[in-house]
Formats: sequence, structure tokens, C-alpha cells
Amino acid sequence: LAQAADERDAPSRKPPPAPRRAMGRRPARCYRYAHGKPYPKSRFCRGVPDPKIRIYDCGKKKTPCDEFPAAAHLVCDENQQVTSECLEAARIATNKYMITNAGRDFFHIRIRPHPYHVLRINKTLSCAGADRLSTGMRGAFGKPYGTAARVKIGTVLISIRTKDEKIQIAAEALRRSKFKFAGRQKVHVSSKMGFTKFDRVFYDKWKAQGRLIPDGVGSKWLSSRGPLWRLIGREAAAED
Repeated sequence: LAQAADERDAPSRKPPPAPRRAMGRRPARCYRYAHGKPYPKSRFCRGVPDPKIRIYDCGKKKTPCDEFPAAAHLVCDENQQVTSECLEAARIATNKYMITNAGRDFFHIRIRPHPYHVLRINKTLSCAGADRLSTGMRGAFGKPYGTAARVKIGTVLISIRTKDEKIQIAAEALRRSKFKFAGRQKVHVSSKMGFTKFDRVFYDKWKAQGRLIPDGVGSKWLSSRGPLWRLIGREAAAED
């Protein structure tokens, strides 16, 4: 009886509360396929976290197209969504391999898709006592969670332009970057002149005729139409 009275008079000892664990990120397979309309950032969709990828061009991005005539592309072979995290991981992997094997001054990498589509998540509590806070499927339209780019079959994900002797290194860098994406991709060695839309077999001929003029990392096509001063006095202006 005395022991029972002591236990009754002693202050009640509650177990310490369990530490609240931070919820990890959802795997990318939850957002791989597109459902519904695009949901871009707007004045109605606020509070969107910044995409993980902030740099879309790496290497010698201001080099003229004549110095980097060869190009290779990583082409998507599925209709899916690629998140900003996997785009950043692929950019880092490609850039590191090219710097190590080709040299820092002999390539230009461009990430082609931009993640404008906003991903949502309907957060629910799974800890003890969450029954009073959880609302189930009531008001299930989620909060912004991340960003992704919607790509189709044939969409170019990554492009590299470099010198002719280093095109195989670029193809290997793109092959390694495939492991950062879900689904299937293909590496395509282009027949175009760098990032331009002109075939290499015709590029030199058209440039000698004055039909192509440098325009940043590409070239601008001059058609046979236009002002006469551009068409008539072209040879005389070149000689002067």
C-alpha cells in the first residue's frame, strides 16, 4: 500500500516527444509524365521555388561557329517531364567530362529545354496526432514544389559544339549525361555547321557567295530579295 501511495504522489513522467523529421523530396518518378494543362509561374501561381539549373551555356559560348564546326545532340525519345534537378545534374556531368578530356577552351555546351512547368505537392502530416490536422482529399490542390520542362519525342535536351577531332569526346559526354534522365535518349552527331541550321557541305559555298554573315554563335542567311545596295555592290564592297 505504501509503494502504491508513493507512485500515486510522484509526478507523472511523460515520454519525450519524438523529434520531427524533415520530409525528403519525392522521387522524380512521381512527376515523370504530364497530366493536365501546363501550369507556369504567373501572378496567380506565386511562391514558386527557383529552378535548380541557373546556367544554360557552359564553355566558350562566345566563340564563332567557324571555330567549332562539329556538333552533337542528346535527343529525347519519350513524351515526359524532365525536372530542373536532372537538367542541372546532366549539365554538371557533361561539363566535367568535357573539361577533363577535351580541354576548357574547346567546347560550348547548351541546355536546350527550360523548366517552366510548376510541379505541385499536397503536403500531409504523418506523425502522431496528425488526424486532427490532416484534411484528406479536401482541398487537395497542392502548393508549388518545383519546376520541370515538358519534352516530346525528338526534343533536343543538350547540344555540344566543338572541333572535329573532339566530336567523339562530346558524344561520350552526352552518353554519360543520359544516366541523369529517366526514359530513353539518343546521341546524334549533327551534319550541321555548329549550332546553325546550314549543312556543312553547303556552308563554305554559301559563305563564299556572301549569302551567310556571322551572327553571334550562328550565321544569318541573306536571301536574294532585299534592297539593291546589298545585292549589287556586294563584290565591290568586299574588294574595298
